[in-house]
Amino acid sequence: MDTLKVRDAKDVEDVMRAAIASEQPLEIIGHGTKRAIGHPMATNAVLDVSDLNAVTSYEPNELIITVQAGAPLADVQSLIDSKNQQFAFEPMDTSALLGVSGNGSIGGMIGAGLAGPRRIRAGGARDHLLGAHAVSGFGDSFKTGGKVVKNVTGYDLCKLLAGSWGTLAVMTEVTLKVMPKGESERTLVLFGLDDLSANRAMTAALGSPYDVSGAAHLPNSAFRPATGALAGVAAQGRAVTLLRLEGIAASVADRASSLGKVLTQFGAVDVLEDAASATAWGAIRDVEPFAANGALGAWPVWRIVCPPAAGGALGQALARETGGDVIYDWGGGLIWAALPPRPDAQAALVRQRVEAAGGHALLIRAPAEIRQNVDVFHPQAAGIAALSERVRNSFDPKIILNRGRMARGTPT
Repeated sequence: MDTLKVRDAKDVEDVMRAAIASEQPLEIIGHGTKRAIGHPMATNAVLDVSDLNAVTSYEPNELIITVQAGAPLADVQSLIDSKNQQFAFEPMDTSALLGVSGNGSIGGMIGAGLAGPRRIRAGGARDHLLGAHAVSGFGDSFKTGGKVVKNVTGYDLCKLLAGSWGTLAVMTEVTLKVMPKGESERTLVLFGLDDLSANRAMTAALGSPYDVSGAAHLPNSAFRPATGALAGVAAQGRAVTLLRLEGIAASVADRASSLGKVLTQFGAVDVLEDAASATAWGAIRDVEPFAANGALGAWPVWRIVCPPAAGGALGQALARETGGDVIYDWGGGLIWAALPPRPDAQAALVRQRVEAAGGHALLIRAPAEIRQNVDVFHPQAAGIAALSERVRNSFDPKIILNRGRMARGTPT
């Protein structure tokens, strides 16, 4: 497979125009850590943007960073951490789940749009993307958004790029909001709740005035065996429900005390502080219990988004009917489901149950032969599918970019 490395936006334009002229589809990669998500692509050429890796500008006082799309996410996070700042949407690192090294690029972070536990309070990746420079499937550079939070000039096209999986344009540079890190964090832990009781506890915490920034539940079956960052939490051998509070130390302590009293109706409350809390939430964000090198590493993994109130019943039904394991995040609105291997990754059952609950499901980990024959992304209703096709056609009419990644049967 030919790999075309680019040095700047002009190189990207040249590669795109040559691909359009020859009708040669391109796979777009930064560091390649998410290549195993989506359908196998109909291409034999790769456009590699990893050399577009500079931080163009960083203004900590303005809470804004502009960085090229191929910059390593870990390096950018280290830079903003040195100023006690963070990406508030808590981007997920898929490397452990997919069994690859590295944690990807800034462009991959935006293209995938996989936000972590703080999504319930801070919003998703698209909510923190202020602007972007990109090259379309016409071979033309364009700019969308800007470098200020309140920017209403023209259409907010950069929001379309978040979660587009590289199918609309090749991002070359992005501008993102950063936010101050909390001075302190505490996580309240409940043990032994079943899925429905945990759902009620998370709902009670999120509906309280105590500004909860994380709400997750790990049934006992998710710890087999309990390893890594969550081993200490799982040491009692029971399901765990975790509720996170962040902010000024005095405020966190007061809110934790008050929320703890609310939660006593669900059982005794334990507390994780600061480093222990951060480590546990990092493991939840990256779905560590389902890591590729763990006991469930050979099982397909689904990422299911549904109404939080329906999460407990949906996850419980999937685990019971398939013999699989589930993890709940976002107060029950995000379910990670690791299911015993089947030729279709149990797609028909998953989609039936998820649609009945009003949600959608992404097959985030499965062998290539399964991803070739099963819809990886949730099938869209006819009207939405038609609108999505019109949007894609307005950016990339010849389907040059990541052809076939998001939909089976894409023309070759």
